[in-house]
Amino acid sequence: MGVEFVDLFDKWASSYDDTVAGSDPEYKEVFEGYDEMLDRVAEHALSPAIEFGVGTGNLSRKMIERNKIVIGVEPSREMRKIASVKCPEAAIYEGDFIDFPDFQLPVQSIVSSFAFHHLTFDEKEEAVKKYHQLLAENGEIVFLDTLFQSETAKKEIQNEAKQQGFLNLFNDLEEEHYEYLQDMTRIFENNGFNVSFEQQNKFAWLIRAVKKENA
Repeated sequence: MGVEFVDLFDKWASSYDDTVAGSDPEYKEVFEGYDEMLDRVAEHALSPAIEFGVGTGNLSRKMIERNKIVIGVEPSREMRKIASVKCPEAAIYEGDFIDFPDFQLPVQSIVSSFAFHHLTFDEKEEAVKKYHQLLAENGEIVFLDTLFQSETAKKEIQNEAKQQGFLNLFNDLEEEHYEYLQDMTRIFENNGFNVSFEQQNKFAWLIRAVKKENA
């Protein structure tokens, strides 16, 4: 799953924190309000939590500061190195959204930020199905990611990026697996979750999916 992105993230690791802080004009709007958005995920997360796509450990750090137990999963070796220094309290493992160690504990939350879009639609369904089995009763998925309300809305943002000369952003929007709200709703509801969405900025949405009772 998403192995084609590992080399990219190994190379991006050293400058990732600068990017999410707004240093790159192309991606400034994508990450607008980054710290506040991570705060919201960390506040909703229940302990113990598994974080997929840990990256450099920014979300993990916020959960740890709220006295939550964090288990991290990250495919990029260079990202894991940085996250391990930033979050020595967390146990961080090699893996991805679908292939990860067998954690022998009741998991209350599964969280992620700006990473779930690396999966195809079918891979997202496979992952969410696994999470339903992994989560304790009334457990919750809390994801932060780029989504679009419709194809029209996505095209408008793509055209705007192209007009601004943001060709890297334009290509990302064209090539990566960003879902529409109705499709993401179907993924969660078909796999035993009640899901809600809250827009955070022009690109990012907070996704909260609670495991249905007896589902």
